[in-house]
Amino acid sequence: MSRRFRLAAVLRAWQAQEDVAKGRVVRARREAAEASARARGRQGDLAARGVPTEGTARAVVAALSARQSLGAALTAALKVAQEAQEQTGVRVEELTTAAQRRRGVEKLADRHAAEERHRHLRADQHANDELAGSDGARTSAREVGQ
Repeated sequence: MSRRFRLAAVLRAWQAQEDVAKGRVVRARREAAEASARARGRQGDLAARGVPTEGTARAVVAALSARQSLGAALTAALKVAQEAQEQTGVRVEELTTAAQRRRGVEKLADRHAAEERHRHLRADQHANDELAGSDGARTSAREVGQ
């Protein structure tokens, strides 16, 4: 009779945690890519909006004010992109930790399976030895009886 691996439930739970962590990494990477794209878009908007060189004083002030707003939006977008990158790093660390825990229990499961195979092989060998021994005893008994 084989013994069951007692940490199988723990292994399944940690595999599930690792799967959740993988999903979080994917989501964080996607959000970081989107934030970077938004920042590049803001940077393009700011670059496209040149510094006014002519026009009425009100028009120049309005253009400079709009450029300043674009600059503030770019700064905010860059900050969001940086925070998203940092969050991705945190999620990757969580995934690494979850994978290490799972691998530790998997190693125990592999060791348990190897011990079970070894135990079965010993039992089979013992049964074969018993059969060979009893067959030899019968052959010897026949020879003595003749």
